[in-house]
Amino acid sequence: MPRQGPRLRVLVLNAGSSSLKASVIETPETTLGSVKRSWGSDASRAEGRAAGLTGALDELAVDGVGLESIDAVGHRVVHGGPRFVEATVVDDEVLAGIADAARLAPLHNGVALETLQAARRVLPNVPHVVSFDTAFHRTLPAEAIRYPVPRRWSEDWGARRYGFHGLSAEWSTREAERLLGRPAGDLALLVAHLGSGCSVTAVWRGRSVDTSMGETPLEGLMMGTRSGSIDPGMLLRLLVEGRLSVTEIEEALEHRSGLLGVSEVSGEMEAVEAAARGGNPDARLAVAMFVRRAAAGIAAAATSLPRVDALVFTGGIGEHAADVRAAIVSRLAVLRLAPAAVLVVEAREDLVIAAEVARLLP
Repeated sequence: MPRQGPRLRVLVLNAGSSSLKASVIETPETTLGSVKRSWGSDASRAEGRAAGLTGALDELAVDGVGLESIDAVGHRVVHGGPRFVEATVVDDEVLAGIADAARLAPLHNGVALETLQAARRVLPNVPHVVSFDTAFHRTLPAEAIRYPVPRRWSEDWGARRYGFHGLSAEWSTREAERLLGRPAGDLALLVAHLGSGCSVTAVWRGRSVDTSMGETPLEGLMMGTRSGSIDPGMLLRLLVEGRLSVTEIEEALEHRSGLLGVSEVSGEMEAVEAAARGGNPDARLAVAMFVRRAAAGIAAAATSLPRVDALVFTGGIGEHAADVRAAIVSRLAVLRLAPAAVLVVEAREDLVIAAEVARLLP
């Protein structure tokens, strides 16, 4: 349907590490329909992802939002690598760049690329735009970007921090501004995105100044199936002793660690909490470790801010696991963050993506 006036009807596809979220936004921020298809705690291992996209689009059509009404499609892509620092219209060169960055985000970029390609087949005559989670972190200072490794690693081999969950952090910043009645330019925020993937971002005056994920989405907090930060010396020992191969270590750290690895129940917090309440000691330990590591990550990020005006929880765990939130906040009492507000914000990366689509298209 041709675009009429300033409004744009955007299909937003958010292919994450645990689910596909599809929504239709009439810009600026009117949601006409939304669907979520769960892929479990590890989307890269889920079967039938293409069918999930088709099913989501069919469900939107039943709700009265047919494909013929779509003006453009916006996609979330986790890793933009060094090349993509802002949203961009998709062409073959952009697709190749996303594929190249998949080596840095194996759980994410491949799934997003597959979804993007499928959507282009379904909607070949409308523009497709990609928004990158790494883009929000382009404002990180040098001391946050650089790793304490030999210069050659950084200058010749590209070792650096990128950071992720940027679209979520950007939305959370906007919502904190609204909820607190203060401009983002006057706020110091800690945004804890806790879900299948977990990270903390320190936001000062609307800009990312520190974040817990690094060159890849594997660094930082304990997650659903990912380990987060662990001692690299342990990995070297396992390699030197021949306990595991590089491939086996990658498999374990990405797919069999985190909540799943400790609890041996699930990578999803809801199931782990249920097992813990039922007396499963490994599940109890997994929850306790998750809380401890999340609180530590939040505390570390706080050191990058001159003060803390609010701690924002978002993401599936951040929004819905009230006991986990309370336990994290309790651990942070030693920092005496009061009068900092504690906010719970629904993750709406789709609204940020739709706005970027509208900004890019004439």
